[in-house]
Amino acid sequence: MHMEQYDIIVVGGGHAGAEAAYAASRLGVRAALFSINLDTIGRMPCSPSIGGLAKSHLVKEIDALGGIMALAADETAIQYRILNTKKGPAVRATRTQNDRHLYETAIKARLEKMNIEIRQSRVEQIEVAGSKVIGITDQTGTFYGAQAVIIAAGTFLSGTVHIGEHRFAAGRAGEEGSYALATSLKNLGFSMGRHKTGTPPRLDRDSINLDALEKQDPLDGCLPFAFASTGSGLRQLPCYLGRTSPQTHAVIKQNIHLSALYSGAITGTPARYCPSLEDKVMRFGERGGHQVIIEPEGLNTKEVYASGLGNSLPVELQWEIVQSVMGLESAKIMRPAYAIEYDFIYPTQLTSTLETKRIEGLYLAGQVNGTSGYEEAAGQGIMAGINAALKIQGRRAFVLDRSQAYIGVMVDDLTVKGTSEPYRMFTSRAEYRLMLRETNAHLRLSKSAYDLGLISSQRFEQVRSIQQEIHKIHQSLNKTTVVIPEDLPDLFKRRPAERTKLSLADLLKRPEIHLHDFQRYGLVPDAGQLSITEAEVEIKYEGYIKRQLKEVARFKELEEVVIPTTIDYKTIQGLSNELKTSLAEIRPRTLSQAALLEGMTPAGLKALQIGIKATNPLL
Repeated sequence: MHMEQYDIIVVGGGHAGAEAAYAASRLGVRAALFSINLDTIGRMPCSPSIGGLAKSHLVKEIDALGGIMALAADETAIQYRILNTKKGPAVRATRTQNDRHLYETAIKARLEKMNIEIRQSRVEQIEVAGSKVIGITDQTGTFYGAQAVIIAAGTFLSGTVHIGEHRFAAGRAGEEGSYALATSLKNLGFSMGRHKTGTPPRLDRDSINLDALEKQDPLDGCLPFAFASTGSGLRQLPCYLGRTSPQTHAVIKQNIHLSALYSGAITGTPARYCPSLEDKVMRFGERGGHQVIIEPEGLNTKEVYASGLGNSLPVELQWEIVQSVMGLESAKIMRPAYAIEYDFIYPTQLTSTLETKRIEGLYLAGQVNGTSGYEEAAGQGIMAGINAALKIQGRRAFVLDRSQAYIGVMVDDLTVKGTSEPYRMFTSRAEYRLMLRETNAHLRLSKSAYDLGLISSQRFEQVRSIQQEIHKIHQSLNKTTVVIPEDLPDLFKRRPAERTKLSLADLLKRPEIHLHDFQRYGLVPDAGQLSITEAEVEIKYEGYIKRQLKEVARFKELEEVVIPTTIDYKTIQGLSNELKTSLAEIRPRTLSQAALLEGMTPAGLKALQIGIKATNPLL
């Protein structure tokens, strides 16, 4: 029975699904979001936090594109911190602790205010006519038509939860999984793999001796994630730091055969960069201890998140492990740790718009593409939602390249390189990271967002005013000269052998000098904190930025060389058989994407350029 027709159906209400549905609705298409349980929309199943190293860049880029993660994070933040403060501005990162329940509510409330149909239903079948998607069928057998379908099923595809030798089917602990949908994707011919992730125990805060742990207070004066936010109005809470003990490690080593991860019960690939406690102990046994962070789950609950204690051991052993940590000797477990394995689709089967190559109109976003993390999922979700809507409207696809955004780096990595383990974003993945700071995300992406219709003209004008403020600061510092130490005596306690005359811009390039030093003398035009921050970075790192701009220009040259879809890689001389097979399978869109393929060499790239010209002599 045909019940209803939509432009776009989003399957899954997590971070990817929420951003996809919201973005599609912002672009004026009729979207529907289907979730197995509407009470879990926007759920944070692991750490109650947003941002962190490289992830904060994604959050700010999502906000620049009109998404909702940053707004919800600021609205529900109960702690702000800045990470990597001793390193350069390109790798500094904002991180918030969030009230888990309030965050879910904030996400769902924003979706409900949009023109989005929200349905509680378990989607079981993707309906296809020929090689084009036409809708979905749910567990009741009801068909819903759509021009595009976005699958954002997270860990729910054939999910299995492991706690020691006990295992059960679930999408997350306490929530049913999605099994028929996984079968539907397999039947459509997609190549699928199996990943594993996990979550630590939740403890009763009142049972913890917090005095025995190191207190980590919130930081004041942090810039909020969202452009339109002034920060959180909620009470700010501390975290507490501890370490595992030799007793902890002994319990694990003596019982490692009972771990689902080591018994062979789990076949899915875990993330190297977020190992379970068993992995840490078995791989890094020489260390005296591993960090444990007690993170608050919210303002109105005594449940806390024990980061660092994630494992898949039996519950009775989890009690021993928890209580072997100083300060947790009497701690009570409210929810046990567990591991979960689930199906994912190898992302090289997607185009750069996150549409599948096999089925037109079918998009995939989030952990279903082999990634991990709320922020990575949300970044994919917003791109899938935008591109599905643009395709329906007959508009040009929106693709970010590696020089424009971390989102572009992530999508490029997934669709061109693929991933054999849960993919996590790192600053080291971005070749042009000095250009892609978390603080300039809105300066980089707002023009594109405005042109697409994702942000208002008022918001765009506010961004332009910041750009003008930064320009004025540059002009002022370049034209203002001072004689040191006479003109700035407080900054130069020791008089140099010779008087030095130089511009404030040149003086600012000294590592010990900062813009706020000039502000004390009234030498800087009035400007907001973001403008001050960006102007200082641009001046201090001017030489490095110019060098990176040249690299970007070379990258753009490769990006402009589009590889014809009709090219036959088998006929190209100078390419190894391995590269020919890889190119034919991935079918990169541009020469810059081809350059990312494993095994590609400068000689191989040159051979490909010759092959492209032979296919199309006009290039």
